[in-house]
Amino acid sequence: MDVLIRARQSLDRLSASERRVADTVLADPELVRTSTIMRLAEVSGASQSTVARFCQSLGYPGYREFRLDVIAALSRDQAQRISFDIGEGEIGPDDSIGDTVAKIAFQEMQAIQDTAQSLDTEAVAQAVAAIRGARRIELYGAGASSLSAQDLFQKLSRIGRPAGVSVDIHLALVQAALLDDACVAIGVSFRGETRETLDFLTVAGRTGALTIGITNAAESSLDDVCDIVLRTSVREARFRSGAMASRIAQLALIDMLFVLALRQDFPQMTESLRRTYDAVQSRRPDTGAVETG
Repeated sequence: MDVLIRARQSLDRLSASERRVADTVLADPELVRTSTIMRLAEVSGASQSTVARFCQSLGYPGYREFRLDVIAALSRDQAQRISFDIGEGEIGPDDSIGDTVAKIAFQEMQAIQDTAQSLDTEAVAQAVAAIRGARRIELYGAGASSLSAQDLFQKLSRIGRPAGVSVDIHLALVQAALLDDACVAIGVSFRGETRETLDFLTVAGRTGALTIGITNAAESSLDDVCDIVLRTSVREARFRSGAMASRIAQLALIDMLFVLALRQDFPQMTESLRRTYDAVQSRRPDTGAVETG
């Protein structure tokens, strides 16, 4: 996983002093490129031992290894920005239409790429197996995450998987309470702390259903109520809300789950897709016909 993504996802579990170091690094990663551990400690208002503990919290033996990974991450970002012909990834109020379009495309690509690179494939395999074997699948997400839950519901419906999704938390809790150990409940929450989503998964877990969480957080309350956790990797930009960036990564992850579930029963699933496609064709206009009256 990209070191800067790892640092951002670890914010909630760091101590207050380590958090100051993390905030300093994330605010200006270029500082690490030219700084010794002494300099970073000075700028962040922390001790050198705190900087060392911060590096160890991210899985590095020491500052040297951490610094080398930050330099590598910055080089990759620079190469990607060059390919999009932009000087920096952040959107500014004075950017031209062309620059804004390029930066949004860069940020969307980055969200998908980071998620794909950091995804726990073993957890994905477990989730796909659970989805394929489930008697019923219930989904829930609040706010922007509700759109991701509805997208997965639509995809599962297209291949004949019994699924349900509720935008009303009371209905979601009712459906969750009716699940059993042959069922799966999937909750989507960007930060992993949405109360409604946690309640939905908690109720489903009590019935014996297998619970799956989709989040961007490295550690959160979602981990406490889920059997399987799938994580996106989104870098929140200054000019865009986390909900916008997270939805792109969530939808990419959902596409991955869908295709992996589809490919294991390819003939049967493609027949289901064909039949559902044919079923809605009558609702589409005949583009070859000419309206005369």
